[in-house]
Amino acid sequence: MEQIIKFSELSLSEDVLSAITEMGFENATPIQSGSIPVMLQGKDMIGQAQTGTGKTAAFGLPILELINPKQKNVQALILAPTRELCVQIAGELEKMSKYKNGVQVLSIFGGDSMQRQVTGLKRGANIVAGTPGRVMDHLRRGTLRLDNLQIVVLDEADEMLNMGFKDDIETILQDTPDHKQTVMFSATMSKPIMDISRNFLKTPELIKVMGKNVTASTIEQVYFETRGAKKGKIVSNLVQLHDYQLSLVFCNTKARVDMITEELRAMGHRAESLHGDLSQNVRTQVMTRFKKGDFNILVATDVAARGLDINNVDAVFNYDLPFDNEYYVHRIGRTGRAGKIGIAYSFAESRKDDWKIQQLEKFIKLRIVKGELPLAEQMLQAKIGRLESHLMSIAADNDLSDYEKVLNKMYQDGFDAHLLAACLLKSKLDKEGISLKPEEVAPRRAKTKQKNSSEDYGKSQVFDDGPKVRLHLALGKKDKVKPGDIVGALTGECKISGKEIGVIDMFDHFSYFEISENNVRKVLKGMKKNTIKGKKVLLSIARN
Repeated sequence: MEQIIKFSELSLSEDVLSAITEMGFENATPIQSGSIPVMLQGKDMIGQAQTGTGKTAAFGLPILELINPKQKNVQALILAPTRELCVQIAGELEKMSKYKNGVQVLSIFGGDSMQRQVTGLKRGANIVAGTPGRVMDHLRRGTLRLDNLQIVVLDEADEMLNMGFKDDIETILQDTPDHKQTVMFSATMSKPIMDISRNFLKTPELIKVMGKNVTASTIEQVYFETRGAKKGKIVSNLVQLHDYQLSLVFCNTKARVDMITEELRAMGHRAESLHGDLSQNVRTQVMTRFKKGDFNILVATDVAARGLDINNVDAVFNYDLPFDNEYYVHRIGRTGRAGKIGIAYSFAESRKDDWKIQQLEKFIKLRIVKGELPLAEQMLQAKIGRLESHLMSIAADNDLSDYEKVLNKMYQDGFDAHLLAACLLKSKLDKEGISLKPEEVAPRRAKTKQKNSSEDYGKSQVFDDGPKVRLHLALGKKDKVKPGDIVGALTGECKISGKEIGVIDMFDHFSYFEISENNVRKVLKGMKKNTIKGKKVLLSIARN
């Protein structure tokens, strides 16, 4: 059995420990527990491990301990194969250095603003995560100097070599000081990897973590391409289609958690939020209520959901794909427990997400199957099927003689049996929000309409015939903003007609409204420097 080592046992400073504890980490992964002590000793090292085993922290934490933030120069260089990985590494290092004053982290890669990168280097970046090609560009321009470099890390070295970066990597390494520490991570130990090791590393220690399937075989994994689709509606439909009793929805930000929770509530679901802005007491209460089944959907961030121990979660939804592959494993591991079959859904809404899905498949050594979004007809049949099962259980388990007497009286009053059954069925379906016309199938609405909403605003106007765009406003009911305030601001500040304003949906902390497509630029520009009820307007096009 693998020995579990806590980060507190790895000679890390209090500043760094505070940050990673806040990120939700307590125990080190095998690659972290093996790499951190070696790097802290200043030794060269080769880490053999799959993508997503926690390598960023394995080299990032020692880097934060070994550099001096007071010296405004590049002391650590991390080479990675893709811009996505560079951004991810920089983001994680920024989180880990939250309580270590003065640390400057910068990502540099092709396709991004050269000016941004040059400015960041001039300001004194201590740690640079970059692709080999863009690092070479900066070296040629003289905007990146490596004279004071203490540590160089080659992350996913085998991938960089496969992508043709061998010459760039060797040129960069030749430009670095001889006394530096060199660390290399690779999933494989090919001949080119060993060549670089012999030429540029000094008696390196090998830390090897054997690969294995890291997700339970009882978890079915599916992803949907959701270009332009409303992911909240998809979550709602899947929960209803499969009648999930307990579901977890993971988002990457606290603001997104609150937004999705409100959307799901508006669609009639019992949903609650769980994130770091809530007090520990409230978080404990929410988790206890979720375990008891007091509500059916928990929307959470990764950090908040750590420690959630429950065996009967039906489904996990990755509303946002996680930044780290290990987060994905932690997330979906909440379902498929205690021998039960679970399912994990992920949403890919861009080519960047497609790349992430591929990386996840490499890490877990399993396929994530591409799924088909549920059709309206499927939703309808599922609801009718559940209603039929419910009626059959009533017939099997109850004495209905009293009810039959009432029906006989209705027959005597002139009701035809089939007509009466159809009326009762319609009454039941109407209460459930079920239409027998598939094109009208929609998620069940909440029983009570939200106060201050203006769902009918703009309906039956000329506007409905033209193309419209939905905008997101970061102000809501708790900011004392009403639909009339939004309309007044748009007509007054942007000089657009009330007929060009469509549906307005009000929530506690944000709102949505529709405007005609040809007015989008005018509204975004016109509201940029204005306020509503004395509060700054943050406006964006709603993409989800």
